[in-house]
Amino acid sequence: MKDKFLLNPDITFLNHGSFGACPKPVFDEYQNWQLKLEKDPVQFMLKTGPEELNNSRKALADYINCNEQDLVYMPNPTTALNTVIRSLDLKEGDEILTSNQEYGALDRTWEFYCKHTGAKYIHADITLPLVSKEKYLEEFWKALTPKTKIIFFSQITSSTALIFPAKEICDKARELGLMVIVDGAHVPGHIPLDIKKMNPDVYTGANHKWLLAPKGNSFLYVKNELQDKIDPLIVSWGYDAAFPSDSQFQDYHQFNGTKDFTAYLTTPSCLQFFEENNWEEKKTICREQLKHFSPLIAKELNSHLLAPLSDDFLGQICSIPIQTNQPYKLKDYFFDQHKIEIPIMQADKQWYMRTSYQAYNGEKEIENLLYAIKDINQHTNLIN
Repeated sequence: MKDKFLLNPDITFLNHGSFGACPKPVFDEYQNWQLKLEKDPVQFMLKTGPEELNNSRKALADYINCNEQDLVYMPNPTTALNTVIRSLDLKEGDEILTSNQEYGALDRTWEFYCKHTGAKYIHADITLPLVSKEKYLEEFWKALTPKTKIIFFSQITSSTALIFPAKEICDKARELGLMVIVDGAHVPGHIPLDIKKMNPDVYTGANHKWLLAPKGNSFLYVKNELQDKIDPLIVSWGYDAAFPSDSQFQDYHQFNGTKDFTAYLTTPSCLQFFEENNWEEKKTICREQLKHFSPLIAKELNSHLLAPLSDDFLGQICSIPIQTNQPYKLKDYFFDQHKIEIPIMQADKQWYMRTSYQAYNGEKEIENLLYAIKDINQHTNLIN
């Protein structure tokens, strides 16, 4: 599959999880939309583009199983969640329950708004390695208090690459009458996503990761009955619109000034690429291969896995704890000396090496990684 992507063939690319990688036919479609925009900017911005955006949103809604009126496209999940969080009526002493495994940018977002409102951002301590869903849920809900108002969590964590039991958390939040907000940045195109079945209040996902879209294609889902409470992050023509649509949610959040939104229009092309290349089968193969390779990587690092090798916890990303005092030099060494693109990430004071395994990867690239780890262990002190 590697010749279907634009990646540099000289690089062992094991970091699909950070920014994704776009297939050639999808990128061609993206550039075609950009050309159409430039050939007639006015008609595209005011008529053709919005019509195509509606079609793209419908395709995405069908794929993740939700009503298309409940979706808006966003450049990234961080923008999406800033839009939501700043609109929440947080009071002094209110608590937002999360875990100690969350994405740093969103931790900072919550802390910023808590500082201004007096609310508290509470981290449940999740013990790693995970041993079962039941143990995770027990530890997560242990941090619940009468002051908890909102549940926030990542369905797939960024640093530890673990899949958390999203539906079980949403079901419990429903029982407790709590608002639940899910960061699903790594989910669309990676593991199955059924919004109606999961039933969150708010969900965001990045299509430019595992859905293979160009950079800057993400979405925000908000349950219909909550949409009127979400103010626009940027006030523009959609606010108090002269020609309102059937959806205030769309008017407020979809067009916030002039920008190139052509990346949003590529979602149907991504789904077509999936269909033409038997992508579900390829994802299954990737998961099985990663289950095979990850113990070998952990052994070479003199480390261990973070969860059982099952689809409950592992998709196409696997993080392994490492001991290092020079994480940034270690990442640079992998790239500068071995042309391996792989992230070294931190969560809860622990460093991890995270391996993404996409359909364009193969056994040879894992061999390159294992060789590089041996070299680092023999010739440097970058891994303790």
